[in-house]
Amino acid sequence: MADMTALARQFIQALPHSVMLGMQPQEMGEGVASISMPYKDELVGDPVTGVIHGGAVSALMDTCCGAAVMCHPENGGGTATIDLRIDYMRAATPGQTIVARATCYHITRSVAFVRAVAMDDDTENPVATATGAFTVEAKR
Repeated sequence: MADMTALARQFIQALPHSVMLGMQPQEMGEGVASISMPYKDELVGDPVTGVIHGGAVSALMDTCCGAAVMCHPENGGGTATIDLRIDYMRAATPGQTIVARATCYHITRSVAFVRAVAMDDDTENPVATATGAFTVEAKR
């Protein structure tokens, strides 16, 4: 398990888009992952309000969901997104870090099912929620 957790961390830190977005792994293990993404002016989608673009939030959630699958004890390796639905609940507060937390709640021989939430400092009201399906690699 420790090997898959380390692999998930390395994977995130090696993805050029994750690095550009400033993603930092927070928690990894047993089918759960948490990744933070700091506010950056380069990620603003609306210059008038300073709100982060939804695409950056989407990338954070997709990466976090994939990391949760990679860390699941029944997954044999990497993963790829099959389907991901993101519901944007509100605009992220300008200047605040966004943290995504994903849980792989069910896994079969070939598909993993994941739920995620993205929050800023307002921990009562999510920025976005997600559900998704991801590939599973057979254990070697």
